[in-house]
Amino acid sequence: MKRTTFLLALALLGAAPAAPVLARDVPAAGYAVGPQYDTTHVYVAPDDFDRFVQSLLATFGGTATKKGAFQVTPTSSKTWSQLVLTPAGSLSVFGFTTPVPYGFGEERNGYLVTDMDAAVDAAVKSGAARLVTTFPDPIGRDAVVQWPGGVNMQLYWHTAKPNYPALATVPENRIYLTADSADRFVEHWTRFSHATIVSDDKVAPGVEIGQPNATYRRIRLTSGYGRMTVMVSNGQLPWPYGRDMTGYEVADLAATLSKANAAGVETLVPAHVEPGRQSAIVRFPGGYIAEIHAATAS
Repeated sequence: MKRTTFLLALALLGAAPAAPVLARDVPAAGYAVGPQYDTTHVYVAPDDFDRFVQSLLATFGGTATKKGAFQVTPTSSKTWSQLVLTPAGSLSVFGFTTPVPYGFGEERNGYLVTDMDAAVDAAVKSGAARLVTTFPDPIGRDAVVQWPGGVNMQLYWHTAKPNYPALATVPENRIYLTADSADRFVEHWTRFSHATIVSDDKVAPGVEIGQPNATYRRIRLTSGYGRMTVMVSNGQLPWPYGRDMTGYEVADLAATLSKANAAGVETLVPAHVEPGRQSAIVRFPGGYIAEIHAATAS
């Protein structure tokens, strides 16, 4: 299974290689359309495909588009594909019946952008690297980029403007990094997305990442693309921490977990209290691991 470097002022011209030009003309929204168009990419085996989609809908509610078989990569391949729109977040589900081509399968999500070429150009100028250059798909255009720390994302644009319902709660992209790359990732992503740093807690309780006797750094951001939580640790995380790419907010955690369990979803980390939330980690049929939480009084 299966989602900037700064321009350095040189003291002497020619004393070092020129740093990349940064994106200084990114629109205020950073080419974002809205958080309901941030789709977590989930790759499952074809035999698990239907069961996984059904378990998502049973857990969160919502709707799914008609299942179909498509080529969604620039090289020859075939996958079952379905878009699942829940009140807690959107997911693009893939069940490849051929080997997954290079550059795909490791992207955590896809972000809809208003201008494909300009957005890719801005991402590169903001410090991202293109893993897969822009290519056409059956309904638009796509590219896969990588940010510092190995954070892979797909940018996409539709020929016909889509219209997804607004979310009841905005999910969080959960990104696990070490101190080696965390600041660079945040700096580069913020430059591209025009994200706001909501909080930067350098002594967050380690229970949030399976290290109850330690603390870690937790950075929360928000932008037109949605919410993001960057968890900065030593990387020595007990399973399943680090495997959860997305956190879904619900109104009632106990009720949601009950519906999930009835649909064949396994609870990996039982519900527990964290600052401002109750949280659990679950595994859906097909292997997709996610965090689910409900807000509480801080």
